[in-house]
Amino acid sequence: MNIEIARIYEDKKDSKNIRILVDRLWPRGISKEDASLGYWHKEWAPGDDLRKKFHLNKVSWDEFRKSYRIELKKNKENILKDLAELDKRKTLQLLYGSKDKKHNHALVLKEFLEDL
Repeated sequence: MNIEIARIYEDKKDSKNIRILVDRLWPRGISKEDASLGYWHKEWAPGDDLRKKFHLNKVSWDEFRKSYRIELKKNKENILKDLAELDKRKTLQLLYGSKDKKHNHALVLKEFLEDL
């Protein structure tokens, strides 16, 4: 399975991809029509507590990655069920809203999914 990540605000729509929003909160200023999503898996996003701590700089990037991977491992069975519904021949495009392209949960999620 080929996996890409893209910022939903900058993403160019590509009908060949399976577009999945992986944020817990809906991105500001994006209509559901403009988002053109196949799925919204908010349960794949970090929990509220971890997300808030990271955005308030109360945990480091390394601590965030470690904690988020633990959350993903706990949710692995549900993630596998969700993935089973997808066309494996298409590219999975994980969409996120964060401005930081080098330190965001979609990067960690992509790594996790590639390790499955």
